[in-house]
Amino acid sequence: MFNFPAIYALLMREALIYFREKERIASILVSPLLFLFVVGKGLSGSSPVEGYSYQQFIFPGIVVMVILFTSITYGLYIIWDKRLDFLKEVLAAPISRTTLFMGKAMGGMLGGIIETLLLLAIGMAFVMPLTLWKLLLCLAASVPVAYMITNIGLVIGAKMKSMEGFGLVMSFLTWPMFFFSGALFDLATAAPYIRLVALVDPVTYAVDLMRYVLIGYGYFPPLLSLGALLGFCAVTTALGVAAFGAIQQEK
Repeated sequence: MFNFPAIYALLMREALIYFREKERIASILVSPLLFLFVVGKGLSGSSPVEGYSYQQFIFPGIVVMVILFTSITYGLYIIWDKRLDFLKEVLAAPISRTTLFMGKAMGGMLGGIIETLLLLAIGMAFVMPLTLWKLLLCLAASVPVAYMITNIGLVIGAKMKSMEGFGLVMSFLTWPMFFFSGALFDLATAAPYIRLVALVDPVTYAVDLMRYVLIGYGYFPPLLSLGALLGFCAVTTALGVAAFGAIQQEK
């Protein structure tokens, strides 16, 4: 089913594109840093977790925010590949649609994990110290999160015909997913309708798992959050492979 050399080749192509766009690497961090240092500092006296400032409480959510914004925008590159006919050439190659999807997903994951590393370095310097163990656990938790969100972006990109359409759908999805996730507040004290929406928001479980890793606090048991993330990964993989199959049929 999987052609690993082809997946590796696709990953290397996406890595080269990512590292060439240095302005993109820096610009992705702007909004998260504003939330972390403006909102986080401005509400520093209202932390729901004893022993941690509000800025430290929202830091895990900001880490997930970086992954969300980085990984979901990766779907734009599918639209570019369609316009440049690169996708047509790849679809003509003797590889399965699953292999093509996995190669693209791995490339999107890479960007999310690199941005996570950059934000963790900033956080360690200005927000909270992290042990090597916590740092490694945080990076491990970022892998399924980046994969899941990249998949969502790829599904949207496979369905869209214009970058403008992708931008509208992305804006409609990303901010509600972020705000309902509990990244900026404690779900335990949220209104019932917010908790209800949060239950079906995949970013909720990403924030909760990251928060448990970094400050030892979570609304859900950590295994439940991890299980939910893995479940969303499986669902988005199936949707992505089906969406790429539709592209093949169109071509």
